[in-house]
Amino acid sequence: MKEKILEILNDIDDSVDFAEEKSLIGDHILDSFAIINLVGELEDAFDITIGPEEMTRENFDSVDQIEEMVKRLSQDQ
Repeated sequence: MKEKILEILNDIDDSVDFAEEKSLIGDHILDSFAIINLVGELEDAFDITIGPEEMTRENFDSVDQIEEMVKRLSQDQ
């Protein structure tokens, strides 16, 4: 799962080593446009729905946090 998330992130911006970054939003690596793209790609790749209530810094600030959100939403659906 983490590998697929990293692949999606690299498709959005291949100039960043997402595996090493610890604060994607705090360090301004992901902006709102990138997050919207990311949400669409995650929904397609993992057959989940990411609702507005999930659009928080806590869910998108690191690859690990993104993975946890995807796992949780996969179980819920």
